Amino acid sequence: MKRRDFLQMSLMGFFGFSGVKSLGGSVEDEFGEIGHKPLPKRILGRTGEEISILGLGGVVLMNENQEKVNEIIREAVEHGINYFDVAPTYDNAEELLGSALKPFREKVFLACKTEKRDRRGAEEELNQSLEKLQTDYFDLYQLHALTEIADVNRALRWDGAMRAILKAKDEGKVKYIGFSAHSSEVALRAMERFDFDTILFPVNYVCYFKADFGPEVIKKAKEKKMGILAIKAMARQPWPNEELQKYWPKNWYQPILNPEETNLALCFALSQPITSAIPPGDVRLFRRALDIAHSFTPLNDREERRLRLLASNLEPLFKLRS
Repeated sequence: MKRRDFLQMSLMGFFGFSGVKSLGGSVEDEFGEIGHKPLPKRILGRTGEEISILGLGGVVLMNENQEKVNEIIREAVEHGINYFDVAPTYDNAEELLGSALKPFREKVFLACKTEKRDRRGAEEELNQSLEKLQTDYFDLYQLHALTEIADVNRALRWDGAMRAILKAKDEGKVKYIGFSAHSSEVALRAMERFDFDTILFPVNYVCYFKADFGPEVIKKAKEKKMGILAIKAMARQPWPNEELQKYWPKNWYQPILNPEETNLALCFALSQPITSAIPPGDVRLFRRALDIAHSFTPLNDREERRLRLLASNLEPLFKLRS
């Protein structure tokens, strides 16, 4: 069997098992039968806000047509999703989401981000995002992708991005303040320097069991009564080759395709003291996550042992710095 044929059959197997339909089908085809109970909600740390255990990330929407985005958002809301996350770096996702979310704005928890580290840049970007998203406030505004300690220091300087965010909060444009990071060291420093309401951070079984990446950050955030929002729960490892990656153009990492592993991986994340998880930026994977979240039960000991075994043969996306 040729390599290309094998890859195509692997993808067909994933779609066939998970019930994912062609993107050209109806809303009902894409999301399954409507009428079940809405997704469970959890309290977002000390904010007291209740948000769905699954969120929708803007990468899912970017570069799609507006009609399809409208359908995705409408059905997501019908399934009980009330947490939506977006950023200026997600191409045209802000404009698409803003239009689609307009009928539901007061019913949802909208989070946005900025990668700007200076006051002026952050203020301009925040106001631009408000305009694109057709709203006058964000439920959550986050410092996006704090990568180095220098990012934390720069954003929290007297002329840094945080000054603009605090000003926006005083003006009623922002309710809560958070940050995202992919480094334990940086996340811990950020939590030391500022009393953030939330953290958006990888909660991934391979990183957790193979690299001990995540437990310390989750523990610290829980101690501070922060809302913990998970990303990368359904990531498997770095891409082993470029040929496979072309089937998943919005994913810079290899997503989990095996149905059993996908289920265990997402349930692992939801079994941690988090509030919500954002699936990978692909509508096919989002739909798979939606199915799993509806039937979520906490991971048991046997399932955890299974994940530990799987993790032993994989390369973690993130590791602790030596």
